[in-house]
Amino acid sequence: MFCPVFNACALTLDAEPKFWWAGMQNSQLQILIYGENIRHHKIELAKAEGISLINVETTDSNNHLFINLDLKNAKPQTITFNLIDDQKNSTSINYDILAREPNSRERQGFSNKDVIYLITPDRFVNGNPDNDNHPSMLEKADRSFDGGRHGGDIMGIRKALPYLHDLGVTQLWINPLLENNQEKYSYHGYSTTDFYQIDPRFGTNEEYLALVQEARSFGIGVIKDVIVNHMGSGHRWMANFPSATWLNGQQAWQQNPKDIVYTSHRRTTVQDPYAVASDTADFDNGWFTDTMPDMNQTDLHMATYLIQNSIWWVEYAGLSGIREDTYSYADKAFLTRWSKAIMDEYPNFNIVGEEWTSNPITVSYWQAGKQNNDGYTSYTPSMMDFPLYDTLIASLTEPEGWDTGLINLYERLADDVVYAKPTELVLFEGNHDTNRLFSLMKNDIGLFKIAMAYVLTSNRIPQIFYGTEVLMQSPSEGRNDGAVRGDFPGGWPQDKVNAFTKEGLSVTQKEALAFVRTLLNYRKNSLAIQQGQLRHFVPKEGVYVQSRHHGDETLLIIYNKNDQSVELDLPRFSSVFNGNTQGVDIINQQSYQLDAPLKLEQKGVTILSLKQ
Repeated sequence: MFCPVFNACALTLDAEPKFWWAGMQNSQLQILIYGENIRHHKIELAKAEGISLINVETTDSNNHLFINLDLKNAKPQTITFNLIDDQKNSTSINYDILAREPNSRERQGFSNKDVIYLITPDRFVNGNPDNDNHPSMLEKADRSFDGGRHGGDIMGIRKALPYLHDLGVTQLWINPLLENNQEKYSYHGYSTTDFYQIDPRFGTNEEYLALVQEARSFGIGVIKDVIVNHMGSGHRWMANFPSATWLNGQQAWQQNPKDIVYTSHRRTTVQDPYAVASDTADFDNGWFTDTMPDMNQTDLHMATYLIQNSIWWVEYAGLSGIREDTYSYADKAFLTRWSKAIMDEYPNFNIVGEEWTSNPITVSYWQAGKQNNDGYTSYTPSMMDFPLYDTLIASLTEPEGWDTGLINLYERLADDVVYAKPTELVLFEGNHDTNRLFSLMKNDIGLFKIAMAYVLTSNRIPQIFYGTEVLMQSPSEGRNDGAVRGDFPGGWPQDKVNAFTKEGLSVTQKEALAFVRTLLNYRKNSLAIQQGQLRHFVPKEGVYVQSRHHGDETLLIIYNKNDQSVELDLPRFSSVFNGNTQGVDIINQQSYQLDAPLKLEQKGVTILSLKQ
C-alpha cells in the first residue's frame, strides 16, 4: 500500500523536520515520525541515492519513531520510507532532500556594523487585516485589550521596510513568529505550539521567507527569536509525548496538572561552585508558568530536535542571526552542543543570548571564548548586555554625586575585563520586557538623546526597540507588558498619529526621529563607531566624554546632564584629538575649535567629527 507525502491510507503520518538539505556540514539527520501505533513498524529506506539508514530508535511512546540517516554523499532528491506493520501492510512517506543555496554556509551574521531594530510583530503594522483571526486558532483579535492580539503581521513588516531602511536600520530582531495556539496572551509568541510553522495570524512560512528576501534587498538582515527552554501548553506533544522524559516534571504533570514545579529563577546556581544540586535543579528544571512547559534538553531526542529546528530555520529562511530567549534556563551542556552545532554549520553566523542580570560575571560565563574556572565552554558569540543597560538607565536618572550618576556608567566599562569579547555584546536602550526609554528618562529629551547616543556609539552591537525613535511611552515603574508593547503609531489605517508620514507627531517626537535617523545613517559609514578604539575620561560636574578612533576618523562624544549652560575645557581631552584642531557636530553640522572652551547650552549630547 502506497501513500503520498503525509497522507492517510493505512496510516496517517507526519515528520519533522519537514525536509532537509544535501551538503550540510553535519551529515547526520534525525527525523521524528508521528503515527498511531508505529513503534514496532519495520522501516525500509527506498529510492535514496548516497543516503544510508543508520538505525531507527524507539522510546516508550507507541506513536513516535526516530529515524537516523547519514547524508554524507547525498544529492538533492526525494527519498521514500516504507513503514511495514506485522501484517505486512506498508505505508510510504516521501521526504525531500533539497539543494542548498550557494554560499549558505558562508552567510554573515550580524555584527558591530549593524543596528538591530526589535519588533513585536502583533503590535507593529497590520498589513493584512484578513489574517487577524484564523478558524483553527483559539484567540481572536481584540485591539481594545492590551494583552490581546492586535493584528500586526509579516505583511506589515514588509510594508515598513522602506521606512526602516530610511531610518538606518540594518537588522530586524522579530519577537517569535511561530504558531502560538494558546487561549490568551498569545500575541507575544513565547509559547510555541508548532516549531515548524509560522502562526497563521502572522502569515505563512512562505511569507516569512519572502520577508527575509525583501529585507535583504534593502540591506537589512533578519534575526530569529528562538526559545529552547520552554514551549506552549497547547502543543500537540502535551497529549502525546514522544518520550517519557520529553518535559521536565512530565510524570508529575501527567498524574496531576496542578503539581507543577516552577523555576526558582536563581540563575547563578548553574555556575556557582558552592551550589547544591537541588538548588540547581530547582532553577533548571522548573516551568515558567503552567502555559509554558519546560522542555528537557537532557533527553537526547529532544536535544537533537531543538538543534535541528534552529538550523532548519536558518537554512530555510536565510537568516543572519538568532536571539536565544531565557538563555541560562536550558540545560547548560545542551547549550554548548546547540551553540556549537549552529556555529559549526555557519562559521560566520551570530547568536545572542538573553541572560537577564545586572551582574557582568554571570553574563560573561555564557559567551564564547570565556575561560571559566569550571571548564564550561560556550560557542555563543554574543550576549545581551543587561549590566550596562541597567547602569545606563540608573546613571541618567539619579543625581550627580561622588558615587552616583555618570561615574557609575564610566566605571561599569571597567568590568569589560571579565568578558571574552565585550565588543561583541549587544547593548540596547529597551526591549519588549523593559519600560519605554522616554518614560524612564521622565520625558526629558536631553536625557533621551544621551541614552540613544550612548547605545549607538558604544563599542557594542546596538539594538533599539520599535517606536523608541518616536518616543513611544509606558509606565516607568513595575511590569507593563501591554503598554510597553503598544501599537506602533501609523500601523493601523485608523491611527491618528502616523510615524511613517509624520502626521500627528509632536514637535518633540519629530526632533527625536530626526536625531535617531541622522545618527543611525551616520553610523552606517563610520568605522570609528563600528570598530574603532574607545577611550573615555572620568566624568566631572555632570559631563562625560568618550572618543572613538579608527584610521583617519576620530569622534569626540560629549554627554552633558546639566540643566544649565556650562563651559567645557576641551584641551583636557587633547590626548585623543590625534592632531585635529576642529570638530563638526554630526547632528547640526556646527563647527568648533578644539583649542577653546566649548559652551554646552543644554542637556544632551554633542558628537564631534574631528578634522584638521
